[in-house]
Amino acid sequence: MQIIKRNGVLEQLPLGTVLEEIEKAFPEKEYSMDILAEKFQGFDKPGMQPGERLSALIKAAVELTTQDAPKWEYIAGRLLCFKLNKDIAAETNSLGVNSFYDKLRYLTDEGLYGDYILAAYSKEEINEAQTFMKPERDTLLNYSGLDLLSKRYLLRTHDQHPIEMVQEMFLGIALHLAMPEKRDRMGWVRRFYDMLSRLEVTMATPTMANARKPYHQLSSCFIDTVPDSLEGIYRSIDNFAQVSKFGGGMGLYFGKVRATGSSIRGFKGVAGGVIRWLKLVNDTAVAVDQLGVRQGAVAVYLDAWHKDLPEFLQIRTNNGDDRMKAHDIFPAVCYPDLFWRMAKEDLNQPWHLFCPHEIMTVKGYCLEDYYGEEWEKLYLDCVADARLSRRVISIKDIVRLVLKSAVETGTPFTFNRDTVNAANPNAHKGMIYCSNLCTEIAQNMSPIESAGTEIKTEDGDVVVVKTVLPGDFVVCNLASLSLGHLPLEDEQKMNDIVATVVRALDNVIDLNFYPVPYAQITNHRYRSIGLGVSGYHHALAKRRISWESEDHLKFMDEVFERINFAAIKASCELAVEKGRYDYFEGSDWHTGEYFRKRGYDSQKWQSLAADMARKGMRNAYLLAIAPTSSTGIIAGTTAGVDPVMKRFFLEEKKGAMLPRVAPELSDKTYWLYKGAYLMDQSWSMRAAGVRQRHIDQAQSVNLYITNDFTMRQVLNLYLLAWERGVKTIYYVRSKSLEVEECESCAS
Repeated sequence: MQIIKRNGVLEQLPLGTVLEEIEKAFPEKEYSMDILAEKFQGFDKPGMQPGERLSALIKAAVELTTQDAPKWEYIAGRLLCFKLNKDIAAETNSLGVNSFYDKLRYLTDEGLYGDYILAAYSKEEINEAQTFMKPERDTLLNYSGLDLLSKRYLLRTHDQHPIEMVQEMFLGIALHLAMPEKRDRMGWVRRFYDMLSRLEVTMATPTMANARKPYHQLSSCFIDTVPDSLEGIYRSIDNFAQVSKFGGGMGLYFGKVRATGSSIRGFKGVAGGVIRWLKLVNDTAVAVDQLGVRQGAVAVYLDAWHKDLPEFLQIRTNNGDDRMKAHDIFPAVCYPDLFWRMAKEDLNQPWHLFCPHEIMTVKGYCLEDYYGEEWEKLYLDCVADARLSRRVISIKDIVRLVLKSAVETGTPFTFNRDTVNAANPNAHKGMIYCSNLCTEIAQNMSPIESAGTEIKTEDGDVVVVKTVLPGDFVVCNLASLSLGHLPLEDEQKMNDIVATVVRALDNVIDLNFYPVPYAQITNHRYRSIGLGVSGYHHALAKRRISWESEDHLKFMDEVFERINFAAIKASCELAVEKGRYDYFEGSDWHTGEYFRKRGYDSQKWQSLAADMARKGMRNAYLLAIAPTSSTGIIAGTTAGVDPVMKRFFLEEKKGAMLPRVAPELSDKTYWLYKGAYLMDQSWSMRAAGVRQRHIDQAQSVNLYITNDFTMRQVLNLYLLAWERGVKTIYYVRSKSLEVEECESCAS
């Protein structure tokens, strides 16, 4: 078909009707096909094959994308989709694949699809599911989103040829997630497919990538409590290796491990301390890569009163003894309220650092097992006890080490332990020591403990059986609501979409492939999920709400209360249908304390609290806001709850230039997309505090600083976050610092 005629040169490209459709969808003069034709001529070379010329046309559309003509990214997306579908059609035709069922049969036989899909659904049901697909929803994807999907999420043959179309991917995920449903299963397949294909909800990267595959590890991240024993430490490192092998991130709490110079079996001064073990964790992260794609990712947490804290705060910095460094792990500090209170009052006050093993030996209790006023009383008791060795450092020196590392490396992450545990709805069953790799998870934790070793003879063979108590090994099951694509003011529609995604996440728990058995046990006991959001700045900008305004705080207070209500109601109804989580009795959900703590005293909330006391809850934890760096790109929206970095920029990845455009950028939204580094960061911390009331877990919240910031200004942001009840802070992002994006929790 003749589609481009420019300067007397007739171009021939097999594009069907796609350009006519583009002209109808983008009638503005800045998106004229004449402009595309002129740009294309600069890429067109004699002797190019048809596929190469189509790629050149796509590249021309990508490079036309600017902040003045941002929709070229969607035009480029349509062209890329046309090429992708054309290549896939050629591949499937050569294989004799004529229907969706035929394709699933082929993919299953090739080991690319898990055989459980065809085992669970009849041919008639697969054929029915095929009718759910809406190819026109491909047009919702921009170039960056589709490029990312095609390279990392869509299935490919063993020869790396694309074999799965975008809508087939969404439907395959939906078929997997609906498998546990006993009633109206095909109805749930449709609803799951619709929320994903409309880009209203994104599942976490592991779910998007691995649902429907033979190794269906669907969870993003895991958290382990490292015991203070040789066997326990190596078990935790092995757990991390197994998790990393299947693409999961890890959070490790080292607050129970004895400090440098502590005693071992009564011999004083012989313990190597935390840093030596962290080097092993670091080497494991490098050695056990995640499916050959990237190295393992792990955050390690230590308490602010641990004796090894000063060295811990320098493990990623570039100066000092390299033997004490661990550059590939992400340090995080667990702060009690007392630390921030003293930092606010007088930075020159002394701070005492102790060894947890010595406290347990001398005092008979584990300081890390307490929080709030009880912890403070015990800490001051330790300070007053002359039998305990300690390092005494001023609060100012600790803060200086924290801020120096934060500005230089983006870490340590911040975990406000008293704030977290005071709001824990399941405090009757445990303690929360730390968070995960991206700081959004806050769930009960406890170490795995050895219970004995037994030598047995079975069928003539001698076997050694090691018995362990599984503890609480936390699992993150994540998804995100795309706030920029949802009718946030429509309560009924929000209730429906939240109920759908809560059900999908609950099903993830039953469908998951678990890299270690402890994860499966904990996940089934608590049935915890982490529903978060992306498109936060997008949602504000399209409603003409400025980030730095009281309207922002008021609007998002209402939105997150609405989301929280819908999630709790959905989990309550699921409990009636499928049963409560094991530890519901005595929880804050059960007693109503959860609602009282948050001031949910309206008639609507009181009615829900009464329903819950009677019906129960399906999930012990519900809301957690992950970073969504990758899936936000797929959904064509802003990441997590962060402001945009810039309205528009070109990012180079593997030799290709990818446009990054603020969603729905126009004259009306332009000034509302103020860049993250230009924002008054106090508004971000205030907003995080407003949201935190409605989030039972935590949030991946970043601070954006420039070289103009003083150390005092950065400290004041930490103090503001603590005062506003913010549970965690993720990266401190400096303009001069490139920090690694978390792929595991990119929900």
